[in-house]
Parts: sequence; structure tokens; C-alpha cells
Amino acid sequence: MLIRRACSNLLLDTSTFHYRSRRPHQAALKERIKDICETRVRYGYRRVYVMLRREGWFVNQKKVRRLYKELGLQLRNKHPKRKVRAKLIRDRKEAVSPLEVWAMDFVHDQLATGRKFPILTVVDTWSKYVPAIDARYSYRGEDVVQTM
Repeated sequence: MLIRRACSNLLLDTSTFHYRSRRPHQAALKERIKDICETRVRYGYRRVYVMLRREGWFVNQKKVRRLYKELGLQLRNKHPKRKVRAKLIRDRKEAVSPLEVWAMDFVHDQLATGRKFPILTVVDTWSKYVPAIDARYSYRGEDVVQTM
């Protein structure tokens, strides 16, 4: 009687209240996924899925992904290699007088027609003097050397 009244107050059908899931327990499958991930550390859920299928488990890839996430077995992203960039920054020297340190870069722009073109800019880092600005529709290595 109380259940019926509570369900009617919540605008909920009583069959929803009495529903029991019929999904079988996944303890054995979770254990096997954990074992595979302990032996093969770099495997993601797709590789684990392939291994389970080869072993005879009849599972869906979406179920393997869901269980993989529930177990907290996400692969860690590789960290970007910052050593080379940091080394280049350390090797740079500060400009203390004009015409000592130069910087060059490509800037891209677009015409009203939609055609894109790169612009090579060369800048003196101390005085901010720009000795060369070269715009072309295409660049080759020889063109850069010629501008320099």
C-alpha cells in the first residue's frame, strides 16, 4: 500500500519500482580484463577485446570498454618530448646590440579570392628592424636562401 502511494505521488509506475536487472554478473570478465591489463600494460580496451575474443569470450566491444573504464584502466597519454625545445631555448643568446641576433618566421595571409600565400619575415631582435619581408605564393628552400 505504501509503495503504491509513493509511486503515484512520484508519477512512477510500480513495475519500475519492482524492476530487477537480469544482467549476469561480470566478476569473471572483470577479473580476466584486469589480468590481461596487468600482463600487457600498454594494451587499451580494443586490444583487450581482441584478446578476449581469441580466448573464447563472447563479449561486445562496448561492454569491454565500459568495464575497462569502471576498473580505472585508462591508458596514460604519452608526455610530449620537450627536451629538444627546452635545449634550443637554453642555447639562444640575448641580443645586446643591433644586427647581432635575427629571427625569421613565416606568416600566412589570404586574398579575397581565397588564395593563401606565405610571407617570410626577418627581424632583428634587438632593434626590431625588419630588413626583409618576402611574400610569394609558394616557397622552396632556395627561395628562403635567396631572401636571406
